[in-house]
Amino acid sequence: MYRRRFPATVLIVIASGLAGCTSLPAPGEKSARIEVHATGAALFAHKGRPALPQVRADSPVEEFIRYAVLNHPAVAAAYYDWRASVESIAPARALPDPKFTFEADIADTLMTFMPGLMFDFMGAGKRAAMAQEATANASVTRRAYISAVLNTAALARKAWIELAFVEDAVRLREKSVPTLAQSLEIANTAYTTGRGMGTLADQVRVVNEIAKVRNDLASLADRRTAVRARFKSALGVSPNDPDFAWPQASLTPTVLPSEEELWQRASNANAELGRMRAMVEMSVAGMQIARMAGRPDFTLGAMADFKADPLMIRPTASLSLPIWREKINANIAAAEARHDASVARVSAEQLNLAAELAQMIYMVRESDRMIAYIDQTALPNFDRAIATAEAAYQSGMSNPGMIPETQLMALAMRLERITALRDRETAVTELMLMTADVAPAGAPLPSGAAPKS
Repeated sequence: MYRRRFPATVLIVIASGLAGCTSLPAPGEKSARIEVHATGAALFAHKGRPALPQVRADSPVEEFIRYAVLNHPAVAAAYYDWRASVESIAPARALPDPKFTFEADIADTLMTFMPGLMFDFMGAGKRAAMAQEATANASVTRRAYISAVLNTAALARKAWIELAFVEDAVRLREKSVPTLAQSLEIANTAYTTGRGMGTLADQVRVVNEIAKVRNDLASLADRRTAVRARFKSALGVSPNDPDFAWPQASLTPTVLPSEEELWQRASNANAELGRMRAMVEMSVAGMQIARMAGRPDFTLGAMADFKADPLMIRPTASLSLPIWREKINANIAAAEARHDASVARVSAEQLNLAAELAQMIYMVRESDRMIAYIDQTALPNFDRAIATAEAAYQSGMSNPGMIPETQLMALAMRLERITALRDRETAVTELMLMTADVAPAGAPLPSGAAPKS
């Protein structure tokens, strides 16, 4: 009886031991696991809002961007995709699960009772190639996570720029109201005293301007509501959540490096280009797996007949026969085509990147020229014209209506300036996104992808 129980005991012990077996990690798997856990610790520091920056009305734009990156669900979703792909490396490199088998012959009584254990083994190099493909896929999702962080940061910065623009525009249009009131008073006085035949037309014109300014202010109020809703969305805040302190900063030009440095940064750090390069690496691993499809897999196992006396052991083995060369060749051709497509997409993205970079640089330069013209020519000329009109009025040589009219023209030019500055900073944000420099220091980015302080 002891001899018959011994094989069963051995089978149970072997199966229990194999249940806790682990294989050696694939190259790059350990570092990927450390990196994803470190990034998660930075992203979910305290699992809730207490970890978020305390933004105030006077907080710099970087604090609002940091808030968005730490709070937006799109970043969390991309992180969990990355973590899932890293966790998928271990199953890809693992041996197939062993199988517990059972066989019995039954007539009038139980004739044979044969439990067993079977192991499947892949051909040489297959598991390593599958692990390499899974590691490359983890690199793709890592790049996708970086893209999510940078895109979220860019959206938050654009929303901040638009909100700052609207606030500046409201302040400038509100300054027009007392100036227009002064202009209307001058026109009314001129009409009452009967000086000049065009004073009624001046009254009508000023009244129309006042109505237009009021309409603009109402439109800007509606626009501010929409922009604030967009700003909350960019920061990952629900519309039903209470409002926080809206930023009160004004737009200022952002200093940019040279065109050559921008192109160098974009070529080395562009998130979308990096993701496509990682896809090329994954397609290379896919080709290796396809080329190994012609190598046979095999199964080994043993069964023990507990009814036999003496005890009978039945070894079993099977071998796959990859004889369908057409299927194997087609799989290889498909893998090679996917690799060629990945390489072509990298080249296409480089072309698009060069064109977009040139377009954004042009927009920045165009805005810079407009701002320089307004600051260096238009506004100084308006200041001189206002001073001249005031001097002429004081000396009795000019109508006082020229003073508020010139002031209104200067305010309109200042509105043109903040519009040009808004367009410039939007283009700058696109450039920062292309060069992976839009996220602030301390953003939850993997090592090697964090922005410079």
